[in-house]
Amino acid sequence: MNSIIIIFIFSVILITKPVSSTTPAATSIIFTTLGRSRYAFDIFSLPLDTTTISHEIQLTDGNSVNFNGHFISSVNQNPVTDSTVNFNLVYVTERNGSSSIYLDTVSVSGLDRTGKRSILETEFTESTRSQRILVGGSGERVSMKDRPSLVGDLLIYVSTHEDTGVGRTSWAAVYSTQLTTGLTQRLTPEGVADYSPAVSPSGLWTAVASSGEKGWGGEVEELDTDIYVFLTQNGSGRVKVVEHGGWPSWVDDSVFYFHRRGDDGWWSVYVVVLPRGKPFSVESVVTRRVTPPGLHSFTPAASLTKKNIIAVATRRPDSDYRHIELYDVVSGEFKELTRLVAPDAHHYNPFISPDSSRVGYHKCRGAGNNGKIVKNDLLLENIKTLKPDISLFRIDGSFPSFSPDGSRIAYVRLPGLYVVNSDGSGIREISPDVTAFSTAWDPKRKGVIYTSVGPTFASVDTDVDIYSVEVDVNEPSFTKLTVGGQNNAFPSVSPDGKWVVFRSGRSGNKNLYIMNAVEGEKGGITQLTNGRWSDTMCNWSPDGDWIAFASDRHSPGSGSFGLYMIHPNGTGLRHLIHSGSAGRTNHPWFNPDGTHIVFTSDYAAVSAEPISNPHHYQPYGDIFTMKLDGSELTRLTHNSYEDGTPSWGPKYMSPKNVEWSIYEEKCSFEDCHWLAVTNGLDEAKIQCGG
Repeated sequence: MNSIIIIFIFSVILITKPVSSTTPAATSIIFTTLGRSRYAFDIFSLPLDTTTISHEIQLTDGNSVNFNGHFISSVNQNPVTDSTVNFNLVYVTERNGSSSIYLDTVSVSGLDRTGKRSILETEFTESTRSQRILVGGSGERVSMKDRPSLVGDLLIYVSTHEDTGVGRTSWAAVYSTQLTTGLTQRLTPEGVADYSPAVSPSGLWTAVASSGEKGWGGEVEELDTDIYVFLTQNGSGRVKVVEHGGWPSWVDDSVFYFHRRGDDGWWSVYVVVLPRGKPFSVESVVTRRVTPPGLHSFTPAASLTKKNIIAVATRRPDSDYRHIELYDVVSGEFKELTRLVAPDAHHYNPFISPDSSRVGYHKCRGAGNNGKIVKNDLLLENIKTLKPDISLFRIDGSFPSFSPDGSRIAYVRLPGLYVVNSDGSGIREISPDVTAFSTAWDPKRKGVIYTSVGPTFASVDTDVDIYSVEVDVNEPSFTKLTVGGQNNAFPSVSPDGKWVVFRSGRSGNKNLYIMNAVEGEKGGITQLTNGRWSDTMCNWSPDGDWIAFASDRHSPGSGSFGLYMIHPNGTGLRHLIHSGSAGRTNHPWFNPDGTHIVFTSDYAAVSAEPISNPHHYQPYGDIFTMKLDGSELTRLTHNSYEDGTPSWGPKYMSPKNVEWSIYEEKCSFEDCHWLAVTNGLDEAKIQCGG
């Protein structure tokens, strides 16, 4: 190692500049969300009583992402001679940069009810729709909405708009909004996180999956929640009735189903019978398992009229897809539904109409037996924020970075390195096959990008090297800057363009190094940090005084990361933020004037039960900004996805979607890896991602 370590003198200004009190210039932030651009969810419905593969109806309008539906009245099933079917549906939608709850009344005509044609042959001759926004929209606080219910004019839902004030605790809480008056009240006690609310048929009780006072322990598979019941009207009378359970669904005011992962590794559905005439408690309820081992069964939906029938999502050992099935709790028999219609698509979170005539669920509208390819027309999706001086965008890629003037964006798609104008024009594939991660522009040499090439999240001795790439030439030119391939990654260039800071595993640990920006290691290199920990994801401040980075130095090897800053000469180490003793805070990036940073963190923990969504390695990641003194911590994203790799640019981009033209399959996302069954029918082998 000594042969490649050349000690050189690095001059910096060690006097910290005072934080400016003037209003910062308007800027833009871009980030990535794992798999989000592939979702294109809509809510669909199938009849419960059918013996044919027919009549799957798309209930929502194909606008952005629609999910977690709830029928608010019985489906109007007209006689066979009348082919019109009416639906009243409440659901969560993500559109126009924010999450909302919509109420749709949909009338579908031309439905063939003879059973002679499959859904692939059926055409609906007419569909009418009226829509109403119940909660959310661009004029309200941005928050995710989990699983809504409407009882009369009272809407029950989850929102994350209230800061708990405590790191690594979920902001998810249940609220009610009276639609006639707009009166909103919090039903969840302070200091508690509630998920997946379900209102009893009479509207008297609400059941929730809750962390109680345990908080969040970092789980990304099963949250280890308990189930509490309280009065829907005001949240009073709250009592724990089930230890270890989630996703409640009522049969009547004294019986509900829920799911949990059993000691045998299988997710299964259980039933709870609440006592009549005496107080509820864990000791007073009767609980039993109703679905068998040998397959995963979860997110149950109870039938109000056919009380022995529930709808469940399943993962069977012979399928790579999540499907909706009916289960008879008396006979113990399953009846497949969605697998008969679209065997190669994931189906999520069933719900049953009050008259038990139909089951709803959401899936990707671009998947199915026809292998449909749909247009993916968003390069940058604008996300609404409460900060008027920042425009926020989700990019259809990873590790984005702005050019020095903000006119271009570099990003990767794993594999592939790309450059595009910030208005969506001029997209250029620099290299389609290279496994690149992280990008950073040279501030002085026009058209030069730095990236790391090799496997991500690998050991210290894995072959990963840093390259500079000239992109403003006919044939992009790659120049290798590091030697030895010992996991050299996350380059960031000094403001004068002379040096690159990066992380390397060459000492046996991932520490920070600085090398010559043009000649690489051959032109000079020094070790900036040294210790038996991991320092990584570094970013150089605009004035050159500081380098921000993520590190587990407070607990080496634990997987817990906080943010730190250090001067380029190795002095002045400063701790910036850490979400909690086991928390993860990563990917810092300075704003253009160096007074703030943007980063991703689990500071707000998990916002929904992870099993109710597609696979995310870190379903707790949200984008935050903060001043360098630790003040003005601001949450920018509110969802149950994995938001990460943010970058802060010098140019304010108009807060509207940036479109591009590319055709590809929308639905190429994965189900939760830890639901995979790989060891036969006797055991569920848990596969952890990360």
